Amino acid sequence: MVESFDKRLAANYGSLSTKLRQAADYVAANPVDTATRSLRSVARDSGLAPATFSRLARAIGYESFEELREVVRVSIGRRVNSFSERAERLQAEHGPGAAGFLGAHMTACLENVRTLGLSIDPQQLEDVVERLHRARQVRLVGALGSTGIVEYLSYMANFFTDDWSMAGRTGASLGGSLAGLDERDALIVVTKPPFASRAIRAAELARRQGAYVVVITDTHACPALRHASSAFLVPTESPHFYSSYVATLFLMETIVGMLASRAGHAGKQRIADVEEINRRLEEVRDG
Repeated sequence: MVESFDKRLAANYGSLSTKLRQAADYVAANPVDTATRSLRSVARDSGLAPATFSRLARAIGYESFEELREVVRVSIGRRVNSFSERAERLQAEHGPGAAGFLGAHMTACLENVRTLGLSIDPQQLEDVVERLHRARQVRLVGALGSTGIVEYLSYMANFFTDDWSMAGRTGASLGGSLAGLDERDALIVVTKPPFASRAIRAAELARRQGAYVVVITDTHACPALRHASSAFLVPTESPHFYSSYVATLFLMETIVGMLASRAGHAGKQRIADVEEINRRLEEVRDG
């Protein structure tokens, strides 16, 4: 499997010089232009020298800019990260009498899941799941738009383990949740633009303490990536004004399913116990 440009860039972004970061940002934001136009045209439009793009290619492990460009041909389209700009586009393209938003959004979400499924490294996924399975405790961090998605991850995992919990939940101290983490533990951080400062700080602190840090984001420029032990770049493209979390949900449910398959008899028994206690508490009803 050919490693995606975004994944390779994410692994090396923190070590790039300012000029090379500028070139990388241009390529990531303009994959179509990068893939279809000449190096001279790309350099002119970006305001950088052609040699800068050649150095970028070598710095992130490609033999040449042409090899980088070939990989970019399968990368995602141009991003628009401003919510207000995306809302304006949504209104212009999907207002009354315009093309239906339902179909456009469905198509984008399905494509995000397909792209993730094709680009994800199965061995990396196996390694992450195994490390989470062996962890003494797993803390989860998500802020702003990622709060609910992380809470859902915690809800799923707590059916078969009591070792997972949200950090800094509903007024609780984030520091209190992260204190005592070490190499036996893991932290999962979910953050999308605009990045939550507390999520970045949590990743930094946990990694400094020796914990295994998994970062789930949608761009190589995420500041938390420099603290990640492993990371997943999840497509979030959509005609919506907000980044789509559908592919992120797909990834989380996949991880939880793989963990549940490793939980053995104890995990199966806990799921049965949780279900029974929920019925006794009348939190759920059958039928």
